[in-house]
Amino acid sequence: MKQLLLATMFWVVLMLPIILSAQQKPGNVCYISDNRIYFQLDKRWSSARKMEFSELFNLDSTLIETALQSASEFSYDSITWLVTRINSNITELSKPLSQDASPLHSYDRRLVTNDVFLLDAPPMINPPPHMEFTFPDRIGINKFTTESGYSYSNDTAFFVLTGFHDAKHVYLSGTFNGWSTLHTPMLKTGNGWQTALKLKPGKYLYKFIVDGRWMPDPENLQKENDGNAGYNSVVYVLNYEFRLKGYESARKVSVAGSFNDWKPGKIRLSRVAGGWNLPVYLQEGTHAYKFVVDKQWISDPDNPDLRTDADGNTNSFLGIGDTLLFRLNGFDDAGKVLLSGSFNGWSTNELRMTKVAGGWELPYVLAAGNYEYKYIVDGKWMTDPDNPHTVGSGDYVNSVICFKPNHTFKLRYFSDAKTVLVSGSFNGWSTSGYSMELKNGLWTCELNLKPGKYTYKFNVDGQWMIDPANDDWEGNREGTGNSVLWIDP
Repeated sequence: MKQLLLATMFWVVLMLPIILSAQQKPGNVCYISDNRIYFQLDKRWSSARKMEFSELFNLDSTLIETALQSASEFSYDSITWLVTRINSNITELSKPLSQDASPLHSYDRRLVTNDVFLLDAPPMINPPPHMEFTFPDRIGINKFTTESGYSYSNDTAFFVLTGFHDAKHVYLSGTFNGWSTLHTPMLKTGNGWQTALKLKPGKYLYKFIVDGRWMPDPENLQKENDGNAGYNSVVYVLNYEFRLKGYESARKVSVAGSFNDWKPGKIRLSRVAGGWNLPVYLQEGTHAYKFVVDKQWISDPDNPDLRTDADGNTNSFLGIGDTLLFRLNGFDDAGKVLLSGSFNGWSTNELRMTKVAGGWELPYVLAAGNYEYKYIVDGKWMTDPDNPHTVGSGDYVNSVICFKPNHTFKLRYFSDAKTVLVSGSFNGWSTSGYSMELKNGLWTCELNLKPGKYTYKFNVDGQWMIDPANDDWEGNREGTGNSVLWIDP
């Protein structure tokens, strides 16, 4: 659990920045080395910036002015401060770390390994070999040897293990219950063992535990390597069914689209009375697709949502989730405007926007998340002029949009800063970060983050700092600190 620092050291020791491989001094507001805490002061700062720095780090304004004028060291408030001139503008101020500061780590009931995590997992006995937190595939299909091996109805998944009549205890363990060894017991039946779980559409990994022995589902043909010379069973809770009426004399029917990189013949439909069908799990978002009937590509005759791409090809479209309206204001004289982004593999011809009064629009179904995008106006790429949030630098800058945000990063002060970024484990500690927007003295950036643990920092005009409003932090291998954020399911 969190431990509190002494009042005089709380904000000082809390502000420990990360030192990335690309970062070198100067460039950090504060860092730790050899059991000393260092602050870097810039004589070019305005009076307002000095006051902000003083309040953020709990340093007296007189102390800051004294440091900027001193040559070597001085005593202030019974503490000996060391002063070093980095260059003509930067002064480094340091003092010994408090011996009674709290440890660099705080833990609760979470399993953590390098930001790969499981939340609120119960105590585990003989944990399974696979401890990876997994996210859904774009498309998923179940493959069981018998129809009785698994079923789903009324939001409930029914798992069955046939046989093992002599077993005393059987449990179901997987990503749906934090790989718990005791949370989901199975009931003995005449044919074996069974249990039921309320599950939402998605992809899940699981195993059975038979009298303490871990084993995959023998009737499930879908599996993934568990990283320990074995495998986990994979099951999908389905949410869509492809149907094609007629074509009863066809030998083979498949579906291909943006969900499988348009590879024909890989996802085959089954012959049923009156046509063909295939129940699947589809990730939330927009999917373009076509049927392939004996090597002939056709759009879905029962789907009225047909869109023509920039090359004149017509594809069927379906959406699972909620709709976000992309709008580009102006450019009334443009002949063609396209939308391209991380949500459609940066396709340069798929999403043609519609001209409307005052600009261009395109409604697009998306899953909750963070997306990069650009507009292509008559062949010229451009960021969204009405969106202040960007990522990247130089010639490589994209607009960023968050659909259904669940966390807002906030940083007060620094109203005169040119750029404020937030970066962390959620974006690979990118040095370009996500740009923040200034409103009424508060810098903000909304993101959608998956459940789990994240580390992060702010970057103010090139200087890194941890979140002064967050008292949850941890050390790293460089001996510095990162702010820590937990997103609950």
